[in-house]
Amino acid sequence: MVFLPTPRVPITIILLSIFLLPASAIASSHGNGNGRDIDLSVLLSFRTHLSDPLRILAKNWTNETSFCQWVGVSCSHRDRQRVVSLELPDVPLHGELTPHLGNLSFLSVLNLTNTGLTGSIPPDLGRLRRLRYLGLHDNGLSGAIPSTMGNLTSLQVLVLANNSISGEIPEELQGLQNLRYINFQKNLLSGSIPVDLFNKTPWLSYLNLDNNSLSGTIPHGIGSLPMLQALGLQANQLSGPVPQSIFNMSMLQLLYLGVNKSFSLPKLQIITLYLNRFTGEIPAGLSECKNLETLSLSVNSFEGTVPTWLAKLPKLTDIYLGSNKLHGLVPAVLSNLTNLVALDLSFGNLTGGIPPEFGQMNQLNVLSLSQNQLTGPFPSFASNLSELSFLLLDGNLLIGSVPMTLGSTGNLLSVVVGGNYLEGNLNFLASLSKCRQLYQLDIGLNHFTGGIPTSVGNLSDQLKIFFADRNNLIGELPSAISNLSSLTWIDFSENQLSSTIPKTIMVMDKLVIMYLYGNRLFGSIPAQLGLLGNLERLVLHDNQLSGPIPHELGNLSKLLYLDLSQNMLSSSIPISIFHLASLAKLDLYQNSLNGSLPDELGTLLQITSIDVSSNRLLGSLPGSLGQLETLTNLNLSHNFFNNLIPDSFGNLTSLRSLDLSYNNISSSIPTHLARLQDLTSLNLSFNKLYGQIPKGGIFANITLQSLMGNSALCGASRLGFLPCQSNYRTTNKRHILKFWIIGIITFVGAGAICLYTIIKKWKKQDMVVSAGMVDMNNHRLVSYHEIVRATDNFSESNLLGAGTFGKVYKGQLSDGMVVAIKVLNMQLEQAIRSFNAECHVLRMARHRNLIRILNTCSNLDFKALILQYMPNGNLETYLHTETRQRLGILKRLDILLDVSLAMEYLHYGHCEVVLHCDLKPSNVLLDENMTARVADFGIAKLLFGNENSVVSANMPGTIGYMAPEYGSDGKASIKSDVFSYGIMLLEVFTGKKPTDSKFVGELSIRDWVNQAFPDRLINVMDERLLQDLPNPIDNFLVPIFELALLCSSDTPDHRLTMRDVVVTLKKIKKDYVCSTTNERPM
Repeated sequence: MVFLPTPRVPITIILLSIFLLPASAIASSHGNGNGRDIDLSVLLSFRTHLSDPLRILAKNWTNETSFCQWVGVSCSHRDRQRVVSLELPDVPLHGELTPHLGNLSFLSVLNLTNTGLTGSIPPDLGRLRRLRYLGLHDNGLSGAIPSTMGNLTSLQVLVLANNSISGEIPEELQGLQNLRYINFQKNLLSGSIPVDLFNKTPWLSYLNLDNNSLSGTIPHGIGSLPMLQALGLQANQLSGPVPQSIFNMSMLQLLYLGVNKSFSLPKLQIITLYLNRFTGEIPAGLSECKNLETLSLSVNSFEGTVPTWLAKLPKLTDIYLGSNKLHGLVPAVLSNLTNLVALDLSFGNLTGGIPPEFGQMNQLNVLSLSQNQLTGPFPSFASNLSELSFLLLDGNLLIGSVPMTLGSTGNLLSVVVGGNYLEGNLNFLASLSKCRQLYQLDIGLNHFTGGIPTSVGNLSDQLKIFFADRNNLIGELPSAISNLSSLTWIDFSENQLSSTIPKTIMVMDKLVIMYLYGNRLFGSIPAQLGLLGNLERLVLHDNQLSGPIPHELGNLSKLLYLDLSQNMLSSSIPISIFHLASLAKLDLYQNSLNGSLPDELGTLLQITSIDVSSNRLLGSLPGSLGQLETLTNLNLSHNFFNNLIPDSFGNLTSLRSLDLSYNNISSSIPTHLARLQDLTSLNLSFNKLYGQIPKGGIFANITLQSLMGNSALCGASRLGFLPCQSNYRTTNKRHILKFWIIGIITFVGAGAICLYTIIKKWKKQDMVVSAGMVDMNNHRLVSYHEIVRATDNFSESNLLGAGTFGKVYKGQLSDGMVVAIKVLNMQLEQAIRSFNAECHVLRMARHRNLIRILNTCSNLDFKALILQYMPNGNLETYLHTETRQRLGILKRLDILLDVSLAMEYLHYGHCEVVLHCDLKPSNVLLDENMTARVADFGIAKLLFGNENSVVSANMPGTIGYMAPEYGSDGKASIKSDVFSYGIMLLEVFTGKKPTDSKFVGELSIRDWVNQAFPDRLINVMDERLLQDLPNPIDNFLVPIFELALLCSSDTPDHRLTMRDVVVTLKKIKKDYVCSTTNERPM
């Protein structure tokens, strides 16, 4: 960014402060005349509004001398009676301006620059009709510019820069016909620039309105200022065309705004428009500006190609065209600019290769081509540019290896080449070690292979940032890396590193962020990590680390985020961890940690998220958890906690998600959980809870999946629980006795029913029900005749949908329950197999995001599934039916996250891996709360090996969603489901079906999106979602479509796992919620 220089205004700088004079000074002052007395009283009033912390004027503003001799005060030379100048620049006055200054009727200069003034500008200053200079810049003034300023008809210099002045520019300022100099930059001014503001200011030579929030168009009157030499309007929100007359101003030397159309500016040296919203092509008329040295148009919406006529401007030293919508090739003729120091063409849509002719630009210091679609090999000429300091090529499609000579000139400061397709080993690091001032190195998200060479330890001791994440690096994390003692951020995550963490890392005491997750690191966590006193983020999840968590980690007093999850850690959690006062997030899930949670947990007063699920923790839940008022997420599931849910949980007023499932908690459900207003997710399933299910709050819409596995609960009849008895006792003995009795009665009753059914079947060929499904204790048997009645004899008016193997009807059972009834086509052998597959899967799988079978009705002639009724239909109708309500981005993220959680459970939730084999929007159903349930397991398959197994599938899935290997070879794996999920994700955010007529021939929906990735994603986004996009939009579009493209890769090994999908999607949702929340006005 280039800033408009501020010329020094010719006003004498005098250091002074103000002294509190006694009242007698008025009477004893020299001279006579009423005007002189008025001036004295004004100065005294001015003084009383200020604190004068250094008391500089205490020795000068006294009654022993005339006020005309006071420092900072000048009087008329003619009679020495009237104040004509008050100049106190750079003196810490600290206070507000007195309105009485408006009574200094002879004042021509008021200079209070950088004096610590606060408050607003008094409107009374508008009475100073002789005022020629007003300098109030570099203060803390606020409020609006008074409209009375328009009365200062003698004013020539008006400087209000670098304050907090807000509101609009008053139209009354158009009366200031003698203005030469205006500087309002770095304020909070808003609204449009008054149209006629500059129609009567022919002497104006300097106008700077940079860094405000001005909007609308540029007034045409600016182009009619014959004396204007410097114009600054950058960093506003101006739009529309730039007046053509501006480009014919022969005196203009500095132009800091957008350009348009043709013009002639022979003296122009610098032109900049930074951070505005200008559109259109870069005007070819600039090619006539032979003295142009700096062209900065960054962060706008300029279109077209990079102009080749730039090569005809021999004095150009700086070109900044980043963050626009430029496309096409990088012009090789730019190499003619042998004086060029900086070239920034980043964040565009440029294609093709990097011209090798750029090797001729021997003065080049900055080469920034980041975030385009550039192809071809890594530019070898970069090794020969002796002045090159910044090489920024990340986010492109570059291939090949990095030259072994990169950095041989020794001047590189920043090398950022991440996010390409570079390959080969890292031996080029040896040459980079010659760059002794290198502070940033990013080689992440490439295809580098091999080990990390020991020469890594020879890199610059000034290196602060080192990214090598998401490559294919193997071998050890060398101890030599500890030589990089200035590192603040190291990221070697998601490689295949296999070693221990070197203990020598202790000397890297400036580290703030350490990401080593997603490798194969083994051994114990070094206790020496506790010596990294500046560490804020320590993320080691998804490795093979074992042993105890070092208690020395409790010494990391600045730690904000600790993630040791998905390892093999054992022993208890050190109490010292719970003394980390700054800790905001603690993830220890999926380890083998044991012991209990100590009361010291309550000292984590900044914590927002705790996840210690899937360990071997036991004992009571500590009541001190209730002290964590900032906690939003608490997951203690899949442990061995027992006893009560503490009453103190009622104090967790910020809690949004609570998961206590799969423990041994034995108590009633505290009613205070219903009063937690922010709580939106609660899972208490599979414990030993009993008694009344609370009403209201989270329980008003709670699902059975959140409470199942607690057979002694009562109430909530809509979920199928028994009603509570009025004489219900809560003692354990009565509780146990009661359910023994119920169990015996149920067993005997079930036996009698079975016997009766068998006898009836012998005597009479009638249809009966098989009631071996989930939660049958809560559902009575359903006969074929009741199904006929419930569907009104399978009336078309009750038909919800039809598929390959049968039809689905809506029905109401005799007890009032509304259900969905899936009736199989018995003429198809495959339909019978699909019935068996669906029964098997859903009998075994229990998850809140899977559809649940309530009952079945089955004999040789008829088969039907009694399913939960989903009143909001399926996802496909919401995506492609105009009559449905619009699903915003957040709701679509919620639905996709629900689906990913369901699929993660099917793939990893139990010993048998379940393949859905037909995942698509029409098989994603939505309940009354718009919670997604994955349905239709008619062609599902089970894997009895591990998740890497493959199974043959003789019933194909749906065209468009089916993985290539599934369709061609009939081989299905968990990666086949991931492919279907990726295609569905693309459909959800583009609004296009994979079978859309747009996708013909070789073009698929994935190819279409891939062609737009990452810089033209706005063109493929569902237009109904554009209003929901955050700012900047790429922060959402790139990660969500990147996830979809990774999932839908043609090669199964390149696809993510559903575990990875869940983690990524949660982060995307979190970032989206944060970005949209920050955009809302406070």
